[in-house]
Amino acid sequence: MMYSISPVLVFVVCIFSSIPSTLYAQDSGDVGGGGGGGGSGGGDGPGALTLSCGSKDGGIDADGRSWEPDDKYLSKGESKPTRATYQDSSLVSKVPYMDARVFKQEMSYELPIRLQSRYWVRFHFYPSTYPELNVANSYFSVVANDVTLLSNFSASLTAQAVAQAYLIKEFSLAPMDSDILKITFRPSDKHPGTFAFINGIELVPSPDLFEQAIIVGLGETIDGMTANMQTMFRLNVAGQFISPKNDSGGLMRSWQNDEPYLFGAGYGIPMKADEVQIDYKSLPDYSAPPDVYMTARYMGVDAHTNMEFNLTWIFRVDANFTYYVRLHFCEFKPDINKINQRVFNIYINNQTAQADADVIAWTHGQGVPIYKDYAVYVEDLPGDDQIFVAMSPSLKYQPEYLDALLNGLEIFKIETAKNLAGPNPEPSALPAKSEGNSTKGFTNKSKSNIHVIGGAAGGAAAFGLVAALCFVVYQRKQRIPGTESHTSSWLPIYGHSQTTQSKSTISGKSNASSHLSAIAQGLCRRFSLAEIKHATKSFDESYVIGVGGFGKVYKGVIEDKLKVAIKRSNPSSEQGVNEFVTEIEMLSKLRHKHLVSLIGFCEEGNEMCLVYDYMALGTLREHIYNTKKALSWKQRLEICIGAARGLHYLHTGAKYTIIHRDVKTTNILLDENWVAKVSDFGLSKTGPNMENGHVSTVVKGSFGYLDPEYFKRQQLTEKSDIYSFGVVLFEVLCARPALNPSLPKEQVSLADWALHCKRKGILDDIIDPLLKDKISPECLKKFADTAEKCLADSGIDRPSMGDVLWNLEFVLQLVESTEASSNRSRGSSIDGAEDDNARNCSIGSDHGSNESSDQDSAIFSQMVNPTGR
Repeated sequence: MMYSISPVLVFVVCIFSSIPSTLYAQDSGDVGGGGGGGGSGGGDGPGALTLSCGSKDGGIDADGRSWEPDDKYLSKGESKPTRATYQDSSLVSKVPYMDARVFKQEMSYELPIRLQSRYWVRFHFYPSTYPELNVANSYFSVVANDVTLLSNFSASLTAQAVAQAYLIKEFSLAPMDSDILKITFRPSDKHPGTFAFINGIELVPSPDLFEQAIIVGLGETIDGMTANMQTMFRLNVAGQFISPKNDSGGLMRSWQNDEPYLFGAGYGIPMKADEVQIDYKSLPDYSAPPDVYMTARYMGVDAHTNMEFNLTWIFRVDANFTYYVRLHFCEFKPDINKINQRVFNIYINNQTAQADADVIAWTHGQGVPIYKDYAVYVEDLPGDDQIFVAMSPSLKYQPEYLDALLNGLEIFKIETAKNLAGPNPEPSALPAKSEGNSTKGFTNKSKSNIHVIGGAAGGAAAFGLVAALCFVVYQRKQRIPGTESHTSSWLPIYGHSQTTQSKSTISGKSNASSHLSAIAQGLCRRFSLAEIKHATKSFDESYVIGVGGFGKVYKGVIEDKLKVAIKRSNPSSEQGVNEFVTEIEMLSKLRHKHLVSLIGFCEEGNEMCLVYDYMALGTLREHIYNTKKALSWKQRLEICIGAARGLHYLHTGAKYTIIHRDVKTTNILLDENWVAKVSDFGLSKTGPNMENGHVSTVVKGSFGYLDPEYFKRQQLTEKSDIYSFGVVLFEVLCARPALNPSLPKEQVSLADWALHCKRKGILDDIIDPLLKDKISPECLKKFADTAEKCLADSGIDRPSMGDVLWNLEFVLQLVESTEASSNRSRGSSIDGAEDDNARNCSIGSDHGSNESSDQDSAIFSQMVNPTGR
């Protein structure tokens, strides 16, 4: 039996939006094989510059860096220094963001540089309110010597698109035959009354980080040494955010967590080195900081499971550019120190980039980092504006472990005809309502148009819903030092992350119980760590029955008689405290036949464990795809009805509306009597403030099941659960995953494909072959109609869970009536009590009351407050 711990996805989305190529940037890489890069770029000469534009005296930022005024580097002409009238709380420092330089005509900076040296140049933008200016009217281009970096750029639109108060754009400029870098700001001629502005400029000398790379699928090479590039993504895979001051080589790069870009339910397991020291050997230490190489994501401990999925990341990019992809590796798992122990294949955009990768074979030892560089061209075709990076075990040499791993990832856009500019995002018309987002600092006019869109994980219109599922945005802005771990404002848009947690979360898990209410602690048993270890034989690997992002799930026995499932947080992870607390708070107060029961928890030392009733038959998903002993149509209906009852109770039966937020087939568990129970409440939301019909919140959930309206509005309602349940209904009917990237694009999303087939009248073609000719047309129509209504684009057009439950019980009644008619037609008589028993195997009261003996009331016993609150 497998228990699934749902991936936490965090994303704010505008479906099918055009997203800026990134709002964050940094470092770069080397090609071909992890070799080094050259020196620092050439002799004595000018070093780094940090300019606070429009500032009279410069200043010191939060990292202690000194910023100087910019006026002495300006060419002749008119410009205007100005100061923002509003300081957003997410600004980590007033310097350089509160001051700005405004240009209403073309103006340039002339910055001294070293001949034949590569440089990082970073532009800081704070599109706030400035006296007599409306940043919504600002569109401009930025050109460095003869290379266009930004064109018709709107900092206001871009900041809104990623829900950030300020932005950083970073570029790596190739060595130049000049000792002056001329950076020109040019207001757009396409918008009347427009202007350009800039808050800060960084110029940082860079080593020669790039070499030649083979373009995947073409066999041609591209010369990175002479190319200008824009940083698109820089990820510390399975690790925490690394701030510029903690970067290596003085390059001031930021490294983000990778979870937001993970695709699908198979997102692997984070791993952290305990005692291994990073030995760079011939690799320059500026390639990446040690923290990147001391964390990694691997596929998991189950070889069979690993063979059935790819570990995949997806990134939204601009079309018609070639991208330079750098993958960082370092093997530090204690039991892997020989060649051919862990061998895997690497794919980029569904093409083999590296076959039979073996980190130990490359590095000849543990703790020795290396990187590999590839290039990929992204065409301007529907659905092709993304980069997929995937890994899977290789069987060629029969390695000891069927697994793959990755420590870090960087993606850079390579110039095309001296151009790196991408399009502005296309904002939604909906106002932003996300947690932590501020609409202050904009003019009244622009404030009314503020909205949040996102996208970075990929997909496009041809993918239908799956595109939306891949558009994600970082859930929080940067915080004031001392209140949050730093997260860069240049984040590309993404989801699936828990990296920006409060200090109480990051500093250690021992604080978790301090967040629990006295009621929750009183309703749950608190286990000692010794009891948990006794129940699981000290977390014996043979007791593992599931693995997920929170950690492993173990089968255990409490007090030598009670079977339980114990969900254990990964000790090396700094994630999961919020989910741990939410799960306890929710389930300690809920008791229902169709909700998984929480027995207790353990929070001791560095361990967090949750103890549940043992669900002997595992997840619904396992049984949908088990063709050896397939569920009958009636069994599937009964399970769906049970799950619907649990959700109906959450929506209408508890003190406050509870929205599950992660409804899917792996979160519907089955006990030994095939009774369905809804599980995994780590993402659930509740509260008394539902007068507006929604809770404003950042988006969380699982790929394939997410409500597109919730993506766009960030307004969570119980109708978001209805949408997810509609996907579950079609999954039960069709026996295929909610997302299947291996299928043709139009079929990737089950929700889209099932709706298409139903509307074309060909739904029979895609239902589970094991159900063919076993469902009456009337039953199929009613069931499919119900699922279709659940997937309505607008939440207001979706039924309540009470209505869904009524329809499903009606379908079950039709099935039982058909069975009874069939038996009578064969001359069989059906005993009334047996008929009641057959029916009652799936029907029960939400509140545990006795069933009515009346047939209709028994069938529709769940219609408690069907209109909801």
